[in-house]
Amino acid sequence: MMKTQMLAAACAMTITKPAHETEDDMTTLINHVESDPAVCGGKPCIAGTRIRVWDIHVWHNLRGQSPAEIAQAFPQITLADIHAALAYYLDHREEIESQMRAVEQRVEQLKNAQSVSLLDRVRDEFDRRGRL
Repeated sequence: MMKTQMLAAACAMTITKPAHETEDDMTTLINHVESDPAVCGGKPCIAGTRIRVWDIHVWHNLRGQSPAEIAQAFPQITLADIHAALAYYLDHREEIESQMRAVEQRVEQLKNAQSVSLLDRVRDEFDRRGRL
C-alpha cells in the first residue's frame, strides 16, 4: 500500500471511530471533562471548574463563538478543555440535550408556579409602606 493510501485509511478510521474507543482518548477526555454529583448536579463539566459541557456547546454551536473566544473569556480553561468538551458533547449529545430540556421544563414549572411576580411583590411592599 502506498504511503498516501495508508494515510487516507488511517484518517478514515480516525474520523469514523468514536473518540472514546481507545484508552488514550478516554484518558484525554477524563483529564478535561468530569462529572461530580457535588458539582452542577453531576452534569459533565470542564475538570476543576463549574463550566458545563453544555455551556461550551451553547457558546460555540448556538452563539457562534470560536474556541479561542471562549478561552479568552474564561482564562481558567484551555483550548484543549474546550475541544474536549465539544468532543464530549458530540459523543453524548442526546444525554446533554435531555438535561438541557429538563432544566428548561423545570424553569417553566417554577415560573408558572409563581402566582405573584417579584415585581408585583415589590410594588405591594412599596404600596404598603406608602413609598410608591
